[in-house]
Amino acid sequence: MKYLAPDSQDLSTLLPEIPVLLMGSGPVPVPHEVAKANTIVISHLGDTMKKVVSRVQLMAQYVFQTKTSKIFGISGPSSAGMEMAVSSLLWPGRKVLVLNLGTFSARFAEMARSLGAEVQEIFPKGMAPIYVDQVKDILEKESFDVLTIVQGETSCGVKNIYLQDIVALAKNFGLLTIVDAVCTLSTMPLPMDEWGIDIVFVGGQKGLSAVPGISLIAFSESTFDFVSARTQPMPHWCLDPRRAYKFWGLGEYHYTAPVTGILAIHEGLRLICEETLEARFERHLKCSTTLQRSLEAMGFSLFTPEEFRLNSVVAINNLPNVKTKELISLLIKECHLEISGAFGLDIIRVGQMGEQCRYENIQRVLLGLAHGYSKFGHHLDLESGLQVFNKFRSEG
Repeated sequence: MKYLAPDSQDLSTLLPEIPVLLMGSGPVPVPHEVAKANTIVISHLGDTMKKVVSRVQLMAQYVFQTKTSKIFGISGPSSAGMEMAVSSLLWPGRKVLVLNLGTFSARFAEMARSLGAEVQEIFPKGMAPIYVDQVKDILEKESFDVLTIVQGETSCGVKNIYLQDIVALAKNFGLLTIVDAVCTLSTMPLPMDEWGIDIVFVGGQKGLSAVPGISLIAFSESTFDFVSARTQPMPHWCLDPRRAYKFWGLGEYHYTAPVTGILAIHEGLRLICEETLEARFERHLKCSTTLQRSLEAMGFSLFTPEEFRLNSVVAINNLPNVKTKELISLLIKECHLEISGAFGLDIIRVGQMGEQCRYENIQRVLLGLAHGYSKFGHHLDLESGLQVFNKFRSEG
């Protein structure tokens, strides 16, 4: 049988004529420097790559706020970072306490069960994070090896404001801790060493404003020593941190590294260092607050109570008789703007991570939402929203 090649079709014919502004829960727009770096291919084992890797780790130490040298890039999404963390610490006979706030917190439990570990989950009381006393009550009754927690639950916009105290509590009971910082690292404080966190992982496509498909993970020195000494076989070859150390620590072969992704994440980290974490935290807080107040002035209500509200992904209650998929499609088509729906919740989500977190982008979101919802018969108070927006922008 003879196979005929399909007609040649240039990529430009598949892309929209006018670029779509990505204002959902990720990925986010990337700076020019990141986009340019993502087009370069070099040898993954040459001297240039060794210098790049060294700089990536040095800058990542600053962003993770840690002195550990055990920072690795992973050729895979944030979930691959989660999988490396979970599979490094759990196996049959080990027990994990999962703080489950939603879709991504629950992924910890799913991965742990697949490894044969015993899993117990804690769920929040209403629209709040999990309280320290909830964790303490369980730890006083049962023993665990590992505790997992997200700093921010992307799926519903809840921030774990008690994370520091929960990690300290877990350490007092002898547990190792894994923190998912996928939508929070570089958008808000997460001092890994100061808070005593054992493993933190993040994806490139959110706060770092790099590219999807590459993630970073940091192991404390003592935790890496624990993993290195384990006798149980690792379930994953690519996600074995001991093998990863061959490349990221010794400059030796593990697998063909994601060269373009590493170069892109180098530039993303470099831009964070240039801005400084303090300035970046302030920018994210001011821009997200501006968005939230402007949305409320327009007539929206926000899904999460302010005390527990995640600044990097803002969850907004949908208005009556609006189908989220239809709204998102309309915004892409008519406003060249993309926001996110949710997983089983009647909310929409707007990202405020990295390059999303700019006043001009917030203004486009306000204009787009007013236009989109008007097509469903909801006439929002755009004038009041823009007045609030302009007030905050002039003060910021």
